[in-house]
Amino acid sequence: MIRRAGAAGRAAVLFLAALLSLSAGAGQAQAAGYRYWSFWDLDGGTWTYATQGPSVARPADGDVQGFRFAVSEESGDSAQPRGAADFTDICAQTPAKEGSKRVALVIDFGTAGDAPSGETPPANRTACARVAPDASTAEALASVAEPLRYDAGALLCAIAGYPQRGCGEQVSGADGPATGKETEDGAKGESASEDSGGPSLGLVAGIAVVALLGAAAFWQVRRRG
Repeated sequence: MIRRAGAAGRAAVLFLAALLSLSAGAGQAQAAGYRYWSFWDLDGGTWTYATQGPSVARPADGDVQGFRFAVSEESGDSAQPRGAADFTDICAQTPAKEGSKRVALVIDFGTAGDAPSGETPPANRTACARVAPDASTAEALASVAEPLRYDAGALLCAIAGYPQRGCGEQVSGADGPATGKETEDGAKGESASEDSGGPSLGLVAGIAVVALLGAAAFWQVRRRG
């Protein structure tokens, strides 16, 4: 009889080990990233992550700059703007004018998978901004893609009104926003899951089953001993 109790105990231990392995795997699969607009410079035909923000950068006449909306864990893995990025093509219909400069802009609104819940990314676009010689990238962008939206820290939150809400919110690797960070309009970011702050229901249920198995083995020993 004691052997039967020992078998039940071993089963409980193996079951608990399996649950812990699944739990660890789930945590690794939900690596956090951020949903935001990244800013790029075209250098020799290659996109490079901008080292200055658009409100500080001062592009020269003939420069090509890009923006991409996506979920990324860090700047090193940020998605680059897609589509044509040639100054001559983008600014073909915008002739040069004395006392101004032309900046070609590539605006990539990202994929449906990167979009906030309930929103659909607009079609990607290119635009040629003709602005004052000392204009910043932000000013060039505002001249062709309003409305823009910024947060209190001057982080670019929306281009041409997209997205309507949120600004650089943290998201889980699988489910979307994982924090309740307040946006500029005071609305809370969406939650990745209602129980993201604690163990999942499945894990709790599994642990309860293991506890029951252990209790059953204990009582078997008491009754048969």
